[in-house]
Amino acid sequence: MLAQALIAAARTVPVSRVLHSLHAYFLLPGRTDIPIVYDVEAVRDGGSFSSRRVVARQGGNVIFYLSSSFHEMEEGFEHLDPMPEHVPAPEECPTLGEVLFEASGRPVSFWEREWGALDVRYVGDSRPGGALVNARRPAHSRVWVRTNGRLPGDRRLHQAALAYASDLTLLGATTVPHGVFVGLNVHAASIDHAMWFHRPFRADEWLLYDQVSPSASQGLGLATARLFQNGILVSNVAQEGLIRPLRKP
Repeated sequence: MLAQALIAAARTVPVSRVLHSLHAYFLLPGRTDIPIVYDVEAVRDGGSFSSRRVVARQGGNVIFYLSSSFHEMEEGFEHLDPMPEHVPAPEECPTLGEVLFEASGRPVSFWEREWGALDVRYVGDSRPGGALVNARRPAHSRVWVRTNGRLPGDRRLHQAALAYASDLTLLGATTVPHGVFVGLNVHAASIDHAMWFHRPFRADEWLLYDQVSPSASQGLGLATARLFQNGILVSNVAQEGLIRPLRKP
């Protein structure tokens, strides 16, 4: 829904205006067997910015909201965080499906059924004995991610693809200190999701997704993340979601 809503909004904005931020709320689960209708409201078109609001409806119910802002490219101040050092290359890392197979015994094909459009390699996390153990950051994980196939050059499509990819592993960072896995022994659901796009990138080339969870409490987990490509910071992400332990019957 996030990626599709972004495309719907972008189609109402001049190509010269580039998406720089989005804020989304997931209200109800969507279904894959009936259509979703996306209504775009042109909130404002100013001299430099365009604002769009998207409402997604399915079966007569509002299931998702998106607010997005587009900006005319201009010159300005420039600084950025450096990319983390000593990160193993994607080819040296196991796939996410392999990591979840080791944790669950379920075949890789089971886990990749949902995200076959993505190629995800697990760098490591801060579980006991993990590659990112740090007493000051108990919930930290990293993955490499890209689309599983080449995309056309349309910048809007690459932003939508990255938004889609950003939702796959981020909430999982909130469960790292607790010895559980989203999709295995945790019921998880995205509630709100925010992204900021800083610089051009390609979603079909490797991006390092550096994820940290500063807090989890009362059934909710918060995670923030940075996305780097070729050593350059291209996006920041924040998400809060439900992380409810699955209780055995």
